[in-house]
Amino acid sequence: MLLWPVLAAIVFGLIGFGEVLEDALRIARDGVRSHAVSGDIVLVDVDDASLREVGSWPWARSKQAKIVSEIDRLGAKKIVMDILYANPSSPAEDAALARAISRSGKVILAVQNRVGDQGGKQDTGMPLSMFAKHAKLAAISVSYNWQNSAWRVPYAADVGGRALPSLAASAAGVSGPLGSEFLIDYALDPNSVPRISAADLLSGRVERSQIAGKTVMVGTNSTRIGDQYFIPGRGKRGGVFIHLLAAETLKKGASHDLGWVPALLIALGATVVAVRKRRHSVLAVAAGVIFVLPLATESLRIWIDITPALFLVGTVAARLGWMQSRSKGLVNSLTGLPNLAALAADSSGKDLPLVAVRVHNYAEIASTLDAAGERQFIEQIVARLTLGQENRRIYQGDEGIFAWFAPKGTPFASHLDALHALFRSPVRVGGTSIDAVLSFGVELGSSRSPTSRLGSALVAADDADTESLKWKFHDPARLEDVPWRLSLLSQLDKAIENGEVWLAYQPKLDLATRRTIGAEALARWTHPEKGPISPVEFISAAEQHDRIEPLTDFVLDKAVEAAANIGKRGIEFEIAVNLSARMLTDRRLPARVAAVLDKHGLEPGKLTLELTETAAVSGTGYGIELLAGLRELGVKIAIDDYGTGLSTLEYLKKIPASEIKIDQSFVKSMRDNRSDLIMVQSTIALAHSLGRTVVAEGVEDPQSLEQLTMLKCDIAQGFIVGRPMSYEEIVRRLLVERRRTAA
Repeated sequence: MLLWPVLAAIVFGLIGFGEVLEDALRIARDGVRSHAVSGDIVLVDVDDASLREVGSWPWARSKQAKIVSEIDRLGAKKIVMDILYANPSSPAEDAALARAISRSGKVILAVQNRVGDQGGKQDTGMPLSMFAKHAKLAAISVSYNWQNSAWRVPYAADVGGRALPSLAASAAGVSGPLGSEFLIDYALDPNSVPRISAADLLSGRVERSQIAGKTVMVGTNSTRIGDQYFIPGRGKRGGVFIHLLAAETLKKGASHDLGWVPALLIALGATVVAVRKRRHSVLAVAAGVIFVLPLATESLRIWIDITPALFLVGTVAARLGWMQSRSKGLVNSLTGLPNLAALAADSSGKDLPLVAVRVHNYAEIASTLDAAGERQFIEQIVARLTLGQENRRIYQGDEGIFAWFAPKGTPFASHLDALHALFRSPVRVGGTSIDAVLSFGVELGSSRSPTSRLGSALVAADDADTESLKWKFHDPARLEDVPWRLSLLSQLDKAIENGEVWLAYQPKLDLATRRTIGAEALARWTHPEKGPISPVEFISAAEQHDRIEPLTDFVLDKAVEAAANIGKRGIEFEIAVNLSARMLTDRRLPARVAAVLDKHGLEPGKLTLELTETAAVSGTGYGIELLAGLRELGVKIAIDDYGTGLSTLEYLKKIPASEIKIDQSFVKSMRDNRSDLIMVQSTIALAHSLGRTVVAEGVEDPQSLEQLTMLKCDIAQGFIVGRPMSYEEIVRRLLVERRRTAA
């Protein structure tokens, strides 16, 4: 009961596994303890207002010299420059700054204590000697965590074999041993820091009383300049605030970082009592004490980490609870998971959505495993279902059924797609890889019993599997719409004739030139009574009932016509059209494509036909021959949704594709998920090695766009590039780009 949780908690503390939670708790406590700074350190701020009045940064060093001289004239105690002067400008400008530093005698200059090789010469970021000889030097480099924030700052640092105090220590007038660090007290409110705009200082609009006798720190604080870092609990600010708040922390007195051991000892004592007496209440009291303790100690500048202790208390509490529930017959005898009887007895999920999972090949898998192997298989299934949601309570039924209650407002589309994606990789049991085939069903909530609701969710999961979907809602209200769904296909044919079906164009951006080079044509249906109809609904129906050919012909004709008309304006433009897997059996397809191209006068190389990866790799030999025939016409072939299927390198070499489109699920999560980033990076390298172009789908933010550019991706597509738009809108966009390029 205790040995393994205690050992795990110790490892937890040693490797810093709880850093994210620890930081979040400390931020919350800092919010409670928030208070003003001493006011003894004044910030001269190179802010947006200064840039508008004085000009773009960096300013001439004669202007910076004037800042130093003006601060000195107003009677500052120290002048701390959080600006690097490692490189020369013009001799006259450098001489002006050197004179100002020399006259003042109070200046502290920043040294970036990095070591790099610059043409065989070691670079330590040291200021030019003409500045350094008249000033004190201080190190500014600090370590940043996953959030680009700095919690700890050194007292001093080794810079090229020379021990220099940190900028914070110099500003505060405090010394400390080399290699020793202290925690910044982020309960200090950065909004309370006395701030003076550099423009006001240069223009003589600052009173002597604002500066006289105080330490003045000069630094940049504008997003236009950069140097922005996350101040925990306060948002992004200039890096100068890290040094300033660190200096204010030192001015308050000595601090002591006791680490995670004291709280863990408290937790250990509480868990021993709880286990012996089988009383959860002891653990609840212990958790409360551990939560509150740092709030008291941090006011005394004593820092304690509590996540390993909370981990121990939580683990023991969970094990005690598990033992109690098992004794009531509410757990599965093989795995110890709560069973469906426990689900039926759980009144807390009455008003919550219910998610059910059915592993469709469970019986086949279980027949090949012994009890230990089956338990290991289930444990791995549950581990994936609870990834990132460790507090999720999974109920296990027989024959591969799992269920849980989801919070209201859960974004099921993205959430269940992400969970389904986790099962692209096989489950490992012993030395065997097992592919689990599963689907999800969701019952949104009703007054029925949990057992009835579970049945509805499982029906939805089965329907999803039948329709080759990842998941599906069970919504009783949809029964009222049965006549509409039965007549959907006949109405689709009329809609095409009546002009209710139209094409939207989603732009594709060349990342090298930052120019729109084409678009993907997407079918849209606006019903006169029901409004927009989901493409998933009518395209899936058309595919399942062999009615996809007329829809594809319509889209192809309109898309090629649009691309040809844009080309007649003198604009280089390519169009992409989705090709259903069912079309790979149509021997007339190459001839029909050629006829459409001839009809509108579009070069074949301007047309790309996109085929999903799953369809590509599951196609017959004749399907690959058909694709080869399209390539002979000059038409490009793209593999869409790459990464969601099971294609091998050998198969990729056989498919005559010129373009690979990385599925948006990988692109959207690559900034937060290392495995998805590796997937994107390796796909780009693989595609380029095969001589193919790479398109990234689902690019929704500037950071992802820049990251893809650095990864040498060729083309981007997504909301940050452009949402699907009408023909008139895409033409206006292209004309604006052409005028901008001409200008």
